[in-house]
Amino acid sequence: MKRIESKLNTASAEFQANAAHNRKLAGEFKEKQRAVRHDRPQRDIDRLRQQNKLLVRERLAQLLDPGTPFLEFSSLAANEAYDGEVPGAACVTGIGIVSGREVVINAGDASVKGGAWYPLTVKKTIRALDIAIENRLPVVHLCDSAGGFLPLQADLFADKYYAGRIFRNQCMLSKMGIQQVSVVLGHCTAGGAYVPGLSDYNVIVRGTGAIFLAGPPLVKAATGEDVSVDELGGADMHTSVSGTADYPASSEEEAIAIARDIVAQFKRPQKAHTEWQPPEAPHYDPSELYGVLPRDIKQGFDMREVIARLVDGSRFHEYQPNYGKTLICGYAHLWGYKIGILANNGVLFNDSALKGAHFIELCNQGRTPIVFLQNITGFMVGKEYERRGITKDGAKMIMAVSNCEVPKFTVMCHGSFGAGNYGMSGRAFDSRFLFSWPQSQISVMGAEQAANTLADVKIRQLARTGKKLSQEEIDAIRDPVLGEFKRKQSAYWSTSEIWDDGIIDPADTRNALGIALSAALNTPIGDPRYGVFRM
Repeated sequence: MKRIESKLNTASAEFQANAAHNRKLAGEFKEKQRAVRHDRPQRDIDRLRQQNKLLVRERLAQLLDPGTPFLEFSSLAANEAYDGEVPGAACVTGIGIVSGREVVINAGDASVKGGAWYPLTVKKTIRALDIAIENRLPVVHLCDSAGGFLPLQADLFADKYYAGRIFRNQCMLSKMGIQQVSVVLGHCTAGGAYVPGLSDYNVIVRGTGAIFLAGPPLVKAATGEDVSVDELGGADMHTSVSGTADYPASSEEEAIAIARDIVAQFKRPQKAHTEWQPPEAPHYDPSELYGVLPRDIKQGFDMREVIARLVDGSRFHEYQPNYGKTLICGYAHLWGYKIGILANNGVLFNDSALKGAHFIELCNQGRTPIVFLQNITGFMVGKEYERRGITKDGAKMIMAVSNCEVPKFTVMCHGSFGAGNYGMSGRAFDSRFLFSWPQSQISVMGAEQAANTLADVKIRQLARTGKKLSQEEIDAIRDPVLGEFKRKQSAYWSTSEIWDDGIIDPADTRNALGIALSAALNTPIGDPRYGVFRM
């Protein structure tokens, strides 16, 4: 593979201005992330300390192997929901290393509303268990939750992808032979009791851990029975009488140590075979990505400059470099793993869509995982392109993406607009992991286009009745739409709604993809097969 020759002048005013702009955005993202992780009202911290409980990040530090990375999912989930009062959606999920094994961690955060399950808590937990299923990863649950947030129960209880899906996913993991450990650090009440109930192993802390379908107040109200927490669902009762839990522990530290020893007994998975070679750092510094990304979402740039700062040695074998030039396709290695890359260099035309579909088929034949780098304004529209068959050519690319057997990974690098989002493996197309960069945007069309379209519709409606809008009246229609579109196409809105697996700093992308690639290879890669391609 040849080294990409960067054409950037890193001393130019343009590069330096981009770098300053994007470093500022990355800094703002990291500050938001820090606040979500650590800023809590002192009364909530005091409450947990009085209960002899650790904070969730302290528990993670006890659980994870020292010095190993933790790929946290959706750290800013719910950031723009519930008036910002449920940071991280009241739980922490991610992939970490425990006793030398890759595991998914699902930890309730009792410092946020007692760890109550909000609708986005449920969505984030289900997504973490989906990742465990798709990548055949064991799960460690750190249970400490007040149960479902009752005022929003209609939005989290009964539908297919609501709370019941958590327990369904646990059952699927068990059927697949993928092991789960629950560490009961607080109360697991009602549905929450099934998290340890459906795990292969349970550890429960004496004095603070409890498992029951109804707590003492509800039991009293329902049956008139007076019973203490420990009598009803404490560590000694469940480990010596009911058998619901397996190991009692006298402290959180002991419980987590037992969990680590349990994980150490897990059989190590056989990784799927893909081509691999010793890793090599990129020739170009990944931090130069700040200068590569333009300040204006509408400004184009060469995605080869991004690829050069992600892959081993900045080496890239480009496929069909002279055909369908608005889509870059080719092979590289990332942390040693061979990957195929599809990256947008403009709108998708007929030839670029066909090239993309063909390259995806090549990756499937070669058992080569695919990384999609999205910077897409959509498929080309207009009479000429419809006559050439842009719809059916785009359908071919979507068919190839949908039926892809090799693991897919998507990074929202800049814009993601229109059906180009679908062709480039957007959220609906089952990428194993999807990350966003802080300045990226996603929507059905650009904000200005949407606002102008809606204003034009209104103008034409009124014109049919003989009325004409003043510029002030047009602005009154256009401006609110523009503002709302801009808010909801931002990366912060996307990640708040868990349309991705988290915002990442562009300079951290190589490491995040490396962890994701390693995890994905726990699942065997199936033989290539597709639906019908419209010719």
